Amino acid sequence: MNYSLFDVLVLLGALGFFIYGMKIMSEGIQKAAGQRLREILGAMTKNRFFGVLTGFLITSLVQSSSATTVMTVSFVNAGLLSLMESAGVMMGANIGTTITAWIVSYFGFKFKIVAISLPLIAIGLPMLLLGGSKVKSWGEFIIGFAILFLGLDALKNAVPNLKENPEVLSFLSGFDSGLMTNLLFVGIGTLVTIIVQSSSAAMTLTFVMCNNGWIPFPLAAAMVLGENIGTT
Repeated sequence: MNYSLFDVLVLLGALGFFIYGMKIMSEGIQKAAGQRLREILGAMTKNRFFGVLTGFLITSLVQSSSATTVMTVSFVNAGLLSLMESAGVMMGANIGTTITAWIVSYFGFKFKIVAISLPLIAIGLPMLLLGGSKVKSWGEFIIGFAILFLGLDALKNAVPNLKENPEVLSFLSGFDSGLMTNLLFVGIGTLVTIIVQSSSAAMTLTFVMCNNGWIPFPLAAAMVLGENIGTT
């Protein structure tokens, strides 16, 4: 795979796009939320079980635990969730992305919420330009939400395409199972997820490697653990 300086700049630009969407979304919900939404989110996450369930449902809806984690960080940043409440949501998000990986492995289908990002901007822009202060804040949140997913999509397209070139990692087949090797593969799983910006894609890659006999099941399991760490 050839990766030039221009490709690096595109990657940095995509990362900036993603962070900008996160910033707009965080500021929009902070302005629009008010006490009522704060109380609703607090009630949803006060019980640890419901916090995990909330993270699971959000990830099932948006099909991206990375996005769920970013949204959770935005809520904490806006003062809508505490750190303890957000931890359960992130655990649920990681459970949700594992279920998504099984769906991908069986059906090869994954809903791409980026397809509705532009329609979301079409809805949010009039709210931002024409609405009152409350409506403007919700319009800002919707546009930030759309930009967030456009940024994620741009990141996935800008990184080296490991997903379609799994043979790059075929050298991993020479490792034997052991404590240090397992820890190494946790680190590799984390790194691969950071590169491809999708734990579901990283898990799919792990499935390919395990299916081809490049790595045994215990090392594949260690990679999956690392991929969930990488998402966070």
